[in-house]
Amino acid sequence: MSLGTRIYAELRGDRTIWAIMAVLSVFSVLAVYSSTGTLAYREMGGNTEAPLLKHFMIVAGGLFLAYLAHLMHYLKYSKAAPYLLALAVPLLLYTIFLGADINDARRWIEVPFVGITFQTSDFAKLALILFVARAISSKQDYIKDFNSAFIPIILPVLLICGLIAPADLSTAILLFFTCVAMMFVGRVAMQYIVLLLLLGIVVFAMLILLGEFFPEVVRSETWINRVRDFVDKPDGGYQVQQAKIAMANGEWLGLGPGNSIQRNYLPSPYSDFIYAIIIEEYGIFTGAMLVLLYVLLFFRATRLVTKSPKAFGAMLAIGLSISLVLQAFINIAVSVHLVPVTGVTLPMISMGGTSILFTCISFGIILSVSKYIESVS
Repeated sequence: MSLGTRIYAELRGDRTIWAIMAVLSVFSVLAVYSSTGTLAYREMGGNTEAPLLKHFMIVAGGLFLAYLAHLMHYLKYSKAAPYLLALAVPLLLYTIFLGADINDARRWIEVPFVGITFQTSDFAKLALILFVARAISSKQDYIKDFNSAFIPIILPVLLICGLIAPADLSTAILLFFTCVAMMFVGRVAMQYIVLLLLLGIVVFAMLILLGEFFPEVVRSETWINRVRDFVDKPDGGYQVQQAKIAMANGEWLGLGPGNSIQRNYLPSPYSDFIYAIIIEEYGIFTGAMLVLLYVLLFFRATRLVTKSPKAFGAMLAIGLSISLVLQAFINIAVSVHLVPVTGVTLPMISMGGTSILFTCISFGIILSVSKYIESVS
């Protein structure tokens, strides 16, 4: 048996989703290598291979985690969900008050003795989606009353999103609307979805107020400035202008791998604005292909919803896919100046250790659902 045949036999589940993850991984390595030249000269003495090697190891590790996650039966994630959520709360509280301050934001905690930083919001996001999927599926038949909607679903969503928001509002908003979408798909009574939306507005208003008294904890001034820049500057601020120049340089077919010009001027070209660098080097056609890959991921996950014999599998697949695709579209929307600058990365492509690892785990869990459906169909 050849190596390729053996690998193909090992990778169970939806082969299209495996292919999407593989293609995104290749784009990630190529784009990060092209966009980290300035970072390499500024922080690594001109060693351009160092960030490439580091990122390649993270992507390889993420793919291995996806493989391990897809081996586990997805119902085990339902059993683990309450414990993961219980762990997420103290981690987020620790991050708010004692987290590492990087780029004027406390989103990370530093792992003792090894110096590695860990973004707790990525862990909390996965934990909350697992918990909400479990809550909706376990109460599917009687989720029409207050007690079965507020404490099991609404309260955890408000708590986790409220703890993520002070340092990372964009992630909190994306997670909040992912949970709203899951409630809608899970046929939760509309009055409780509206209640969640109203309480979300109340929590956001409270955070704005807290930001006036504790600006070092709640970054409300940054939020207001980004919205003001979006409204007052029709052409966008400096970051968006450089992203537009990058995409204009790329035209239809791009300048070619490694030939980006704007990577030298665009802040965070390897994370927040990596989509603009991809278009500059590979062209609009390639940029459109990436959008189609995320859309295809969503439709393949939707297919799992219609075929899953258990409600938890359906809710889990749709929740994780909505989270990934919505994050991708927000990142792309920032580059083309459709929404204010958010700091949201492009899933599976942008450089970032925690982000890539938990994105791969999310892929693996979706594949676990699809593998089980294959085995019973």
